[in-house]
Amino acid sequence: MMSGSEFHREISMAVIKKYIVQIVAVAGIGLLASGCSVSENTRADTKTVEYPVSRTVTQTDSYHGTMVSDPYRWLENTQSSEVAEWVAQQNQLARPYLEALPTREMYKKRMTALWDYEKYNVPFTKGGKFFYSHNNGLQNQYVLWMASSADSEPDVLIDPNTFSDDGTVSMAGYEISPKANKIAYFTSDGGTDWKTIHVRDVNSLEDEPSVIEGIKFTNVSWLPDESGFYYSRYPKTDGKWNDSKSVSIWFHQLGTPQSDDRQVVAFGNEPAWNPYPIVINEGKTLLISVWDGYETNAVYTLDLTQASATPEPLLAKWDALYNFIDKNSDELFFYTTKDAPTGRVIALNTKSGALREVIPAQAEALDEVSVLDGKLFAQYIKDVKSAVSVYSLEGDKLSDIDFDGIGKVDGFSGDKDSAKTYYKLTGFTNPGAIYEYDLESAESRLYKTISVPVDLDAYETKQVFYTSKDGTDIPMFIVHKRGMTLDGNNKTLLYGYGGFNISLLPGYSVSRMTWLEQGNVLAIANLRGGGEYGREWHKAGTKLQKQNVFDDFIAAGEYLIEKQYTSPGKLAIQGGSNGGLLVGASLTQRPELFGAALPAVGVLDMLRYHTPSANARAWSSDFGLSENEDEFAAMYKYSPVHNTQKGVCYPATLITTGDHDDRVVPWHSYKFAAALQRDQGCDNPILLRVETRAGHGAGTPTWMRIESYADQWAFLEEALR
Repeated sequence: MMSGSEFHREISMAVIKKYIVQIVAVAGIGLLASGCSVSENTRADTKTVEYPVSRTVTQTDSYHGTMVSDPYRWLENTQSSEVAEWVAQQNQLARPYLEALPTREMYKKRMTALWDYEKYNVPFTKGGKFFYSHNNGLQNQYVLWMASSADSEPDVLIDPNTFSDDGTVSMAGYEISPKANKIAYFTSDGGTDWKTIHVRDVNSLEDEPSVIEGIKFTNVSWLPDESGFYYSRYPKTDGKWNDSKSVSIWFHQLGTPQSDDRQVVAFGNEPAWNPYPIVINEGKTLLISVWDGYETNAVYTLDLTQASATPEPLLAKWDALYNFIDKNSDELFFYTTKDAPTGRVIALNTKSGALREVIPAQAEALDEVSVLDGKLFAQYIKDVKSAVSVYSLEGDKLSDIDFDGIGKVDGFSGDKDSAKTYYKLTGFTNPGAIYEYDLESAESRLYKTISVPVDLDAYETKQVFYTSKDGTDIPMFIVHKRGMTLDGNNKTLLYGYGGFNISLLPGYSVSRMTWLEQGNVLAIANLRGGGEYGREWHKAGTKLQKQNVFDDFIAAGEYLIEKQYTSPGKLAIQGGSNGGLLVGASLTQRPELFGAALPAVGVLDMLRYHTPSANARAWSSDFGLSENEDEFAAMYKYSPVHNTQKGVCYPATLITTGDHDDRVVPWHSYKFAAALQRDQGCDNPILLRVETRAGHGAGTPTWMRIESYADQWAFLEEALR
């Protein structure tokens, strides 16, 4: 699944944030000043679109006595030549239409210009060495650099731009060994979730000859002596890796082929359980985080000093989330939602079994915790903005780290005994400032400012709270040029996600800045289903309460219209993955409220979303399953594929997906496009744009992102004219 930063929590919070980097791009400056403004008098040929023929089949399924027709079931066979031809015909319609739009070339040129600036991710130390990722401007992928210290000359450690000529093979995560002599790095070809693990010697820059396959969302956990590591992989059936089954934990010894890897942990009696490894106790113990969905998990331990040992339960009641933070002496520190809807930190003594509360739950949602220099750095979400507090391991609050303005903070990682750590502050109009934090003095100093050729002071960001259908107050950020007139005539893009405990905090985006430069408005709604206010906020947008998310989004649109930011004909909605579902459900429920829609890589057939893989089935903790009668009834009411109506005038809609997307398989978008094209009751176009050599979004090369956003913004300019 995807979000503005984008990816779902299949494993622990710390592992997810370390290994999975998701979408949301960057920003820009005034096109009017550069002579690149959009003319209201230029527009594409808007004659009635003739859609490709989407044949229907007689396919009816019974769900708890309700008969449901599925006329486009054949589109699920994405490997068939018939589906490939249908996709080609859809692209043959969409591509020329989009390329002919009068503002597309302007957006492409402007976005290319604004994307061309130096970008830095948060630096960190490991094994006494200094690491950071950097992009010199228009590189398709970030380059990983290494230096002996923060002040020494760096060397390239891994340059993913050398992996392929077109930039479509990306580095999808990495884990540096404890002494920083080795790095295990993941590659993804064409955006697929299937990854390959390579091991590189940090000193010689040479790769091990063997690679590891059959993995998707695993972490890598090294032994302290760097002789090998643990990882989780899917089984092989009929010669193919099979993600319809759960993963098991394996050990890889460096210098040996994957065929020699040893299976360490498998829960054969629990086929839905997915275990992931964490090495502790100087390599003597394996901590096992076990997942089945995203609401709760369990933790087991395995004694690695005993060949006959079996996993022993440590926290196995499946009553909350337990995300491992770190170990100190005999205590294991965990983030948990047990008796704490907004999250807290506990410490479990492995010898006595005693459990103590270290950081109690606060009003704000606890988002992430790390340990440095014997201190806990607790990152909170306070009204959808970052806040950081520092605690001792005993639980005494030592200090707060203050930030100016509306922003999001990332960082506070590295060697536990390092003298310094780093963090990065970003916002809608802040491309990033990196700070160095001295762990002894507790003082921050500006380490690096990321500069862009944009008059950022020309824009303002405000946060508002509006009322949803059931009376709940929902926060929303609104960004636009200063001095904008509120007369209902502003083209406005409303973005949302609302699921899987994912929070939409402020972030800088080049593509969005090019949209704002035209005098347009950007609105980001923080819907229920996300993690902005903790577990209860999340649960209020799941399963039988999923309609709350759509109500929140629709109410956001009504607020923008009521306050005269925009009007229905000038309001567009956008979302990806679970956000694609949000857009699909909102446009089918309130088609008259929106002028255009951009559902990307969406989950759009709610009755069959769980069928392709075990990973998809795990989403049931948010969505529910059509196998359960009450959950079927709820999903059937909003499932976009099942709720288009003949003759209704739907907003202009550009549906986008990637043919390599094996997280939310592209047939969701195919079936929705076919249904919407069939039922469209007016001349508003319904287009399907399928990207080849692309998946769910992560790792998409820069050139492909620019092409895609140029299509989307030009489509909106035409539809909202």
